[in-house]
Amino acid sequence: MAEVREGVDALDRELVRLLVRRQGYMDAAARIKPSREAVYDADRIEDVVSKVLVEARAQGLSADIAEPVWRLLIERCIAHEFDRWDATREKRSA
Repeated sequence: MAEVREGVDALDRELVRLLVRRQGYMDAAARIKPSREAVYDADRIEDVVSKVLVEARAQGLSADIAEPVWRLLIERCIAHEFDRWDATREKRSA
């Protein structure tokens, strides 16, 4: 069991590194998007989830894990992007 837990802990560290990269793209999107309304894009959300489910199926990841995890990830990333969008515009107007 100790080896299993060590493996999970190692994967969690790698996932954090990957999520930091994803967050960087959210930061970039917040700088690029011309309006706050552009931050939330329902069509893009469904496109991302669809692509994730295809890849999950191909890799053997249960859709029951993949879909809710990605929907929550997207939700939190959008909230982060809104915060960064606002902060970027506040700096410009100061």
